[in-house]
Amino acid sequence: MINFIEKMADSFSYKIYFIGDSAATIDFGNVIAEEINKKVIALFSYLSQHPLEGMVEAIPAYSSVTIYYDVGWLRKKISVQQKVYEWIRNELQKLMLKDLAYFRTSTNLVRIPVCYEEFGIDLQFIAEQKNISPEEIIRLHTSKQYRVYMLGFLPGFSYMGEVEDQIAIPRKTQPQAIVAGSVGIAGKQTGIYPLNSPGGWQIIGRTPLKMFNKDKDEPCLLKAGDQVEFYSITKDEFENYQSRRT
Repeated sequence: MINFIEKMADSFSYKIYFIGDSAATIDFGNVIAEEINKKVIALFSYLSQHPLEGMVEAIPAYSSVTIYYDVGWLRKKISVQQKVYEWIRNELQKLMLKDLAYFRTSTNLVRIPVCYEEFGIDLQFIAEQKNISPEEIIRLHTSKQYRVYMLGFLPGFSYMGEVEDQIAIPRKTQPQAIVAGSVGIAGKQTGIYPLNSPGGWQIIGRTPLKMFNKDKDEPCLLKAGDQVEFYSITKDEFENYQSRRT
């Protein structure tokens, strides 16, 4: 079942649609835009602190928040004359009328060391495709701060943007085995693999930092809304980081 309703919230247009019987999405459009992502994070923060009745969890993405809810529990709580999706839709519409500026989380700047030349297995390929040197790719990648728009795919996998046009490149057509800590580019996104995994991003380096640790109270090093700044390190510095971590 997919029902949707389009509205305006502040200066943002949005759509509410339903995925099956137990999830609803508030969608601001299929775009990568910082202001929209700030609205998404504010909504997620509000729902984390003030969950809707029957809510199981909320998951933020680039430009949407999906709310999962317990249909059976809600069916017992709301009027028999009202359908669950109608109740959820009404609650989300009321939510969108709130001023959520207070719930826009503070931005953390996280500096991440990357060993490029030793572990950038796709640096030469990108250099040839974009007609620039590997050194220029590294310079461009480390020349700006990136917003963490969302986490997904793997626990702690950070989707960040946007890289400069000169180094934006499509992902690989066939996934390959990727080592944890690998830093990659896909389109205009950059990201870090938190675990060993198959993947299709173009790998330009590797960080010695552990991006996901299930034994910590906050297992993910990064969270949506953070700003990330990469800086280049040598192979010796990489190994020193690793030895301090163990």
